[in-house]
Amino acid sequence: MSQLVYDIRNSRYINLTGRCTLECAFCPKHNGSTEVHQYQLKLDKQPTAEEIIPLLGEVTDFDEIVFCGYGEPTLNLDALLAIARHVKAQGGNTRINTDGLGNLFHRRNILPELGECIDALSISLNAQDEATYQTHCRPRLKGSYNAMRAFLKEAPQHISRVSASAIDGLEGVDIPACQAICDEAGVQFRHRALDVVG
Repeated sequence: MSQLVYDIRNSRYINLTGRCTLECAFCPKHNGSTEVHQYQLKLDKQPTAEEIIPLLGEVTDFDEIVFCGYGEPTLNLDALLAIARHVKAQGGNTRINTDGLGNLFHRRNILPELGECIDALSISLNAQDEATYQTHCRPRLKGSYNAMRAFLKEAPQHISRVSASAIDGLEGVDIPACQAICDEAGVQFRHRALDVVG
C-alpha cells in the first residue's frame, strides 16, 4: 500500500502526486525503485486534500510538513494549497521540494499563491546550463531550464526561505557554477550527493 504521508527525521512528508514533467535519469522511479527510506510511494491516483489532512496529525509536533513524494507536488496544486493552508492555520511550518516548473506547467505565476502558505522552497537546479540539464533531467516541456531559472530568481520575492540544489557526481554538473547561480539569485545553495535521498 502506498504511503500518502511518511516521516524522515522530525519532518512529515506528503506524497502528493506521482506525476512529473521531468524524467530525471538519476530519479529512483526511473531506475526501477518505488521506495524512499523503505516507504512505498507509487500512487495509483492523485490524493485529495481531504484524504491527506486527517493523516497529518499534530502538525506542530514536526519541524516542518514537506511536500515531497514520488512526483512534482505543484502538479496537484489545489490539494497542495488546501493542505498548506490547513497546516499554517494549525501553526505548522511548510516546505515544498520542487523542480521549479510550476509556473511553466500552469501557464501562470503560482508563486504569490504559494507565498501565502509556504514557508520554504527547495528547488532542483541540477545543472549550470541548459544542455547539462537536458541530459540529466530530460524535460517534457519546452523551455524548462529557462522557466526553472526564472522561478528560482522570483521565488525570494514571495517566500522567505529559498534554496536550490545540485547533485555532485553527475557528469558535467559544475557545482561552483551552480553555487554562483544561487548567489546571484539570492538563494541558499544545497550541495547534494548522488543517490542520497531525504
